[in-house]
Amino acid sequence: MEKNITKTTKGKEFSEDCTKVLLAVSDALYVIGGKWKLMIIIAMARGNSRFTELQRQVTGISARVLSSELKELEANGFIIKKVTASYPVTIEYELLPYSQTLEELVTAMTKWGMQHREKIRNESALESRNKKR
Repeated sequence: MEKNITKTTKGKEFSEDCTKVLLAVSDALYVIGGKWKLMIIIAMARGNSRFTELQRQVTGISARVLSSELKELEANGFIIKKVTASYPVTIEYELLPYSQTLEELVTAMTKWGMQHREKIRNESALESRNKKR
């Protein structure tokens, strides 16, 4: 990886590469960051398409927050809201093909999350055993 140094402050180098990476991560976090967006997308990918289904599946999310997150996901091209003019009116949300671009990210986060949970469990068990001695 080539380093293009843009400036030096107190002996620390800031490279163009670092700036690009930070900007890209910042953009990603802006679009899918927060506690709920990826969880909503995962729930939808597993067949939940109605508001109440999503609220039940994504434990802890309020109706107001879910509504807001769905609007943001729609604005960023991940989902579409489908309104059926029947009686009663039905509203369903559908993942758009663009949401599939998150599959690799979700897989990596799932793997890391499981690994981290196991690490914490092991450390907690070890700490518990050491206290008993």
